[in-house]
Amino acid sequence: MRIDTISPAEGAVTPAKRLGRGIGSGLGKTSGKGHKGQWARSGGGVRPGFEGGQMPLIRRVPKRGFNNHFRKVYSIVNLSVLESFEAGSVVDIDALNEKGLIKLVKDSIGLKVLGNGTLTKNLTVKASAFSASAKEAIEKAGGKIEEI
Repeated sequence: MRIDTISPAEGAVTPAKRLGRGIGSGLGKTSGKGHKGQWARSGGGVRPGFEGGQMPLIRRVPKRGFNNHFRKVYSIVNLSVLESFEAGSVVDIDALNEKGLIKLVKDSIGLKVLGNGTLTKNLTVKASAFSASAKEAIEKAGGKIEEI
């Protein structure tokens, strides 16, 4: 097999429209552009969102809100999820992701542990941030906290 002999699957590539090739093609004479007018001209047409000079919708609707570029985004996990690990094990973002227990958030700066649920096992939890109730519950269960 050679690279010049490879062709796409049948129907995967649509052949280009052959415009202006006679009346029998169905795209002869005006080449599918109709008669005269802005759209029939070379380079004709208007930019997206142009409404013929009327104030465009995008400018009529008020702007709202803002995006805080300095916010801290975490992948979040609750204590109830940590209960699925065996006693004495080390829990970090990789271990949770491997088990499919968390959803990795795009642009996240790490893992945050929240205190919803109960924890009865002593675990070593490595995360970027902990809520106060989560810290208390992990230490109460005999576990360790490591802030990364």
